[in-house]
Amino acid sequence: MDLSRLEINRRTALLTSAAIAANVINPMRAFAQETPRKGGVFNVHYGAEQRQLNPSIQASTGVYIIGGKIQENLVDLDANGQPVGVLAESWEATPDGKTVTFKLRKGITWHDGKPFTSDDVAFTAMNMWKKILNYGSTLQLFLNAVDTPDPQTAIFRYERPMPLNLLLRALPDLGYVSARHLYESGDIRQNPVNLAPVGTGPFKFVKYERGQYIIADRNPDYWRANAPYLDRIVWKVITDRAAAAAQMEAGELHYSPFSGLTISDMARLGKDKRFIVSTKGNEGNARTNTIEFNFRRKELADIRVRRAIAHAINVPFFIDNFLGDFAKLGTGPIPSTSNDFYPGPDTPQYPYDKAKATALLDEAGFKASGGNRFALKLLPAPWGEDISLWSTFIQQSLSEVGIQIDIVRNDGGGFLKQVYDDHAFDLATGWHQYRNDPAVSTTVWYRSGQPKGAPWTNQWGWEDKAVDKTIDDAATEVDPVKRKALYAEFVKEVNTELPVWMPIEQIFVTVITAKARNHSNTPRWGSTSWHDLWLSA
Repeated sequence: MDLSRLEINRRTALLTSAAIAANVINPMRAFAQETPRKGGVFNVHYGAEQRQLNPSIQASTGVYIIGGKIQENLVDLDANGQPVGVLAESWEATPDGKTVTFKLRKGITWHDGKPFTSDDVAFTAMNMWKKILNYGSTLQLFLNAVDTPDPQTAIFRYERPMPLNLLLRALPDLGYVSARHLYESGDIRQNPVNLAPVGTGPFKFVKYERGQYIIADRNPDYWRANAPYLDRIVWKVITDRAAAAAQMEAGELHYSPFSGLTISDMARLGKDKRFIVSTKGNEGNARTNTIEFNFRRKELADIRVRRAIAHAINVPFFIDNFLGDFAKLGTGPIPSTSNDFYPGPDTPQYPYDKAKATALLDEAGFKASGGNRFALKLLPAPWGEDISLWSTFIQQSLSEVGIQIDIVRNDGGGFLKQVYDDHAFDLATGWHQYRNDPAVSTTVWYRSGQPKGAPWTNQWGWEDKAVDKTIDDAATEVDPVKRKALYAEFVKEVNTELPVWMPIEQIFVTVITAKARNHSNTPRWGSTSWHDLWLSA
């Protein structure tokens, strides 16, 4: 294989992972007791626009990084990864799991001055989370109604049991609330408020200049005392990772989230005392690299071809030579970081075996003619350097078994539209993010019946009634032992059918100025509100 075409060599990768790993050992530096400083502008690297800023209708770190500062969720995670109330003060569930009651905070207003009430929660849950939100549609599949007996009470009623622990661990990502009075008329998806969001959060939307920047200013009427500390957040759209690193070094950016810089730049900045480079604050967003198959293409509808593609790629070689210490061999859609649900590695796997890949393709009837069998179009997501490297490695690997790959690169919005709305792809590759429970952000990649256009859901043209049943049974099982067993069965089923292959586990890397305080202090910090973030002088 000609590895010279790839963008990074083995030596750089290993030096990079070693440098970052050394910083992870003690990523938070010790500071003397400091008084939080009011004021300042926090400049954020925004690497891939998604043409959407409302986290009530699109679940994505690319949306949370902005929308999560403006809109708020019912529940978030505290420093120990436990659910903590935000818009909700408390909650309780009936023993049968079919009714969950939330008590909401009083005295909260939307940025336009209207009061926040349970009507907003009910409207958002029934019209956005259940019908539109890419992960919410599966999570809330059996939500029948949300009653609002008073402005501070929202009672969720389910047809089938909703495990309370599942719901509470889902709501940090899938529990952002939108204002009913701004959405109850017209098409929710096309509402201009989606690009100029109105929330209850610590920062108020000011301006979105497409391709350049997004600005939000301090909310002077925010409900948390003395918060926020920052005057303004500016998200600068910079798709060139080298340019973003240069702006970090020049002091023009304070933060690059979610592995947004090149691996070599992260290594260099990790040695600079002006920056902190670590995985801390990303524990709640473990990710796996994917290969997604479009079943509308006859070759890919054949299970022998999908298995051949998997066997043709030397994943351990790719990890060892190009990703280093922050990646490991994946075994399926539930990563090893999931203490509650990981079923172990004893499920159907597809180790590198070029001869087996060739035999499977021959058996499927796609014999090589002049060295070529067929050609496929591969769309890589533009989220991180590892995806670009992975797509090139896929291309080179499959060429060796006679499958020609044409890589088509898009910006974030273009990728989402072509893959999940237009279905204009053969293969796609990006990130699956695991969020604490398989029912939150994982099973939607496999459950049929997802709304067309919902990102990171089953848009493959694949349906399996047995898998659907396993998913539904697991999501509504209140016994934790039985839930784990059901998810082990789920992994076995989907690893067998292989509509999506998830062979690599990773964790995001953060690059942030050493002047930042109260950062990376929760498991999904990049997605949270930053109400307590401040900059030292």
